[in-house]
Amino acid sequence: MTNGARDLPRRRLGSSDIEVTCLGFGGGPVGGVGSEDAEAVLEAAWNGGIRYFDTAPLYGMSVSEQRVGSFLRTRPRDEFVLSTKVGRLLVPAATDESRLVVEFDYSRDGVGRSLNESLERLGLERVDVLLCHDIDVYTHDDRQPDVFQRALEGALPLLTELKARGVVGAIGLGVNEWQVCEAVLEHVDVDCFLLAGRFTLLEQEALDTFLPRCVERDVSVIIGGPFNSGVLATADRDAATYNYRRVSDELWQRAQEIRRVCAAHDVDIRAAALQYPLRHPAVATIIPGVRSVAEVTQNLELFSAPIPDALWDDLASAGLTRYVEGGVLK
Repeated sequence: MTNGARDLPRRRLGSSDIEVTCLGFGGGPVGGVGSEDAEAVLEAAWNGGIRYFDTAPLYGMSVSEQRVGSFLRTRPRDEFVLSTKVGRLLVPAATDESRLVVEFDYSRDGVGRSLNESLERLGLERVDVLLCHDIDVYTHDDRQPDVFQRALEGALPLLTELKARGVVGAIGLGVNEWQVCEAVLEHVDVDCFLLAGRFTLLEQEALDTFLPRCVERDVSVIIGGPFNSGVLATADRDAATYNYRRVSDELWQRAQEIRRVCAAHDVDIRAAALQYPLRHPAVATIIPGVRSVAEVTQNLELFSAPIPDALWDDLASAGLTRYVEGGVLK
């Protein structure tokens, strides 16, 4: 490793040849900060040993891809893993061509165009992981069944072909619901799912059928939003959010009960939130979004903070978090 970077543990994405650091870089927030700040954040992540970077056309309306690509172009191409997403095209607004708007397109042609435009913004010849973005109910509401079918007929077969041709190394979904991931498993051989916020200290419904099925199929899960968009990262009730909205009283109280159990073991709840998902064998990496050097530094420290097994036992005994058999990251 260079620049004093720590050697973070790595895991493989499914049966692919792609290995990712178990702590990755969620590239959404760098699409909304200044360019110099973004470069400093990316530099801090790299110097901390992070070698998996995720971005998407949606993040900052192309800005995240531009900034992530600008930084990674200065690094050896075989030393990092990069993922981006397809399913949204950025097109000029009808009333103002200088402004970009989102156009959903899960067709073969749309996916091909999206990938080419992403590569142009990134300034790179390839991405390692390509994810079909947001074909869930959370995004499309009652239109989701039609979107799902279009993806099954267009986007997902093309992703499979791109992997078979060696254009990308791994394929999957980037979504907010495990249910749509489980449905895709019935139709398509994928390597991974980027699942935002649905397997955390606050939510473990995915343990019932989805995560075991991933283990059976040798499919990896990338956990986004390990802090549930903020409620697990702040003690300030007014600042706390869940799914990017103000958190309910019920979830806030549950988070505080988890916080108290963590404190009894002298563990920062944020460390528990980062490390808990990785206890499951299906989970390959977590990718918290970061917008400052301080957040990168903090996450690196929290990721490696010691956590006694008794904490997981006590959380489970209190009915706050389901127990997951795990151990030291390898």
